[in-house]
Amino acid sequence: MGFPSERHARSDRPPGRTAEAAQRTAAVQERVLALRGLLAAALATEVSGTDLQTLKRAPRRAPPSVAEADLVARPGPVWAAFLPHRPGPFARWFGAERRYARRLAEAEDRFAEAIQRHRAAEEARRARIARATRDQADQQRRLDDATAEQHARIDEYQRAVESRDRRAVSRYFQKALDRTPEPCDFPRRRRAGYVPESTLLALEWDLPDLSVVPAEWAYRYDKERDAVVAVPRPEKELRLLYQQLVAQCALRALHLVFGNDRYGVVDTVVFNGMVESVDLATGRTVRPCLITLRATREQFKALVLEQLDPVACVRHYFAAEVSRHPEELQPVEPVLDFDLADPRTIEPMDVIREIDSRPNLLELTPDEFEHLVHNLLTRMGLETRIFRSRNDGGIDCVAYDPRPITGGKFVVQAKLYTRTVPPAAVRDLFGTVVDAGATKGILITTSGFGPSSYQFANGKPLQLIDGTGLLALCHQHDIPARIVPRAS
Repeated sequence: MGFPSERHARSDRPPGRTAEAAQRTAAVQERVLALRGLLAAALATEVSGTDLQTLKRAPRRAPPSVAEADLVARPGPVWAAFLPHRPGPFARWFGAERRYARRLAEAEDRFAEAIQRHRAAEEARRARIARATRDQADQQRRLDDATAEQHARIDEYQRAVESRDRRAVSRYFQKALDRTPEPCDFPRRRRAGYVPESTLLALEWDLPDLSVVPAEWAYRYDKERDAVVAVPRPEKELRLLYQQLVAQCALRALHLVFGNDRYGVVDTVVFNGMVESVDLATGRTVRPCLITLRATREQFKALVLEQLDPVACVRHYFAAEVSRHPEELQPVEPVLDFDLADPRTIEPMDVIREIDSRPNLLELTPDEFEHLVHNLLTRMGLETRIFRSRNDGGIDCVAYDPRPITGGKFVVQAKLYTRTVPPAAVRDLFGTVVDAGATKGILITTSGFGPSSYQFANGKPLQLIDGTGLLALCHQHDIPARIVPRAS
């Protein structure tokens, strides 16, 4: 039992306002629970990649084109229906026999005409049936051809996915991700780009901005103002809730990609979480990257997603870069720019081999390739210096970025390879970076990197640029180049 003053205060509250405050508080708490349970909700739904064979249309039958009335032959004329009645014996005395003979001749003529009409009608019916049967057969052939063509396209698409074709795999995952509904009215924009040289799928994924987290902690009835007022959520809790949400979005994306990889073509995933918002300082729309990470299939399979802390997982296990002040739209540098994996900017290899005049990088000598990399870095605005081949200490080129904070000394290695760069080369580059006191190490190759190399590079000042990324950079800086393997 409460004190009299408490009972009096409660009696002064309009029950409707109190109920409204409780209802709005419950709605806020429900929203927060939904945001905290984003990953759990994703794990509760089974994810399996699309079996492309199920996209084949079932054979279709051409509809019957013969009129139902034409299916049954009409009976022919019967003479008995035309035969006049023979006159009786007494009528013959009055010329009835002659009249009967005349009627009989007329009946024979009508019967002959009826037979002719029936024969013509039957011929027309059979002609209509034959024509309709031909039309139906032609339509069936067209349907069968269209079905066979669609099945052939699906088979070709599946072969392209299984053979790790850049555009086919990008399309496969793009469609899989587009079919995935977004919870809580989140943005639906997401892009997938496949890098076959490194069996890597790059994702550019739009995240909700900070406003998705309720700024209200609860609601209460204010007697003096006679209004339901919001109790603001502490700024620290607001930021932590949003960071947890962003981490969950990244882990959910990894879950979706590896779950949809029915054909086993992706070994590494790069996730760049973007936010489209308005920069209040300029009023302009911006799309900063608020989280970036790189994960291998082996790393992801080792996780127990139901038990981990999403923020700790992405930061410490995947060495993700997460914006420290997302409320200020403070960006992080992506581990891989999506533009370097976007299949729309990379022309497929060997498509125009005979007419393409761009130099094939695989036909360059190692020295020529190093000079091309030097030229590329120079066009990117870096100050570069090439080292001599002898006694270069594992350095092909040193680049200096004059920008404050993000700039520094970069050690560059160029590998003119057709095979996957071994992890030892990445480890050696890191040792060179440490020995040289460089800000970053950059390894550029015409081939690709394996999951072990990416796993080693996570959290280290290393940037790995494979053949796809190299071609994209060349394209961005107007350097004609292609990579076409030599015919074996």
